Amino acid sequence: MEMHQVRYFLALCETLNFTRAAETCNVSQPALTRAVRKLEEELGGLLLRREHNLTHLTDFGRLVRPHLEQMIAEAEAAKSTAMHFLQMDNAPINLGVMCTVGPIRFMSFLAEFRASHPGCEVTLIEGVPGHLAELLLDGKLDLAVMAQPEPFTDRLEIRPLYGERFCVAFPMGHRFREKNRVRIADVAGETYLARINCEYQDHLNERCREQGFTLQVGFRSEREDWIQTMVAAGFGICFIPEFSPTIPGVLTRVVADPEVVRQVSLVSIAGRRFSPVVAAFARAIRGYKWPEVEEAPA
Repeated sequence: MEMHQVRYFLALCETLNFTRAAETCNVSQPALTRAVRKLEEELGGLLLRREHNLTHLTDFGRLVRPHLEQMIAEAEAAKSTAMHFLQMDNAPINLGVMCTVGPIRFMSFLAEFRASHPGCEVTLIEGVPGHLAELLLDGKLDLAVMAQPEPFTDRLEIRPLYGERFCVAFPMGHRFREKNRVRIADVAGETYLARINCEYQDHLNERCREQGFTLQVGFRSEREDWIQTMVAAGFGICFIPEFSPTIPGVLTRVVADPEVVRQVSLVSIAGRRFSPVVAAFARAIRGYKWPEVEEAPA
């Protein structure tokens, strides 16, 4: 069964005249007649009764007509949906974002993308790198923004966006405020607030052990905002990516000796084709000029 056969039959239902139906469908009458007969053969029964100059629907024709009308309506709806999608109207993007990525740094990019593509619907899904990679592989995410110290699997395509240094976060009045940078060794003896979802925590622990000490953990939390609130309240200090702080009262200094830097990247499935809207988002985020880093005062 072909869609043009259905359209010709439905035109006949409206006109009950082969000539007028052919004109409506912009085809010749013989072509319309052949298509309707072919449809009857495929459905297994007569749809119309032809008596001299009169044409009537058979009982079988009246029975199948609503189903064929629904078929045409659904086909038109599918075409309309596809057109809007290709034109990026109400087109969805499922973006994974590593939970340690600072939201403030992304606001200007998201605002710029929204202004350029007002019909797009971006859903942000937070998680740790391992979980986001699983969602990508399962097709539940289109793209992800994340970082990790070890190499990603070969199934993922990695496009670097920007580098981000780790800092020490501390409260107002802390001795670190007088420093331009904080050496790893300077953290020894401080009460440490552990960020459970920090993908670089093992790497940072190893840097501390190389300096001859281990971190003295006072609190742990998977909530970035809780850890930052504890820092501001004077509960302790923590290592944190430089663009992550959002809580007032949290001061930072870049970690030194050694410096610790992570590469935040756009991650997708290698070889997977993007929809038009996802391709537009990928181009936009790769081409975005991220704000320059401001150095802490001396």
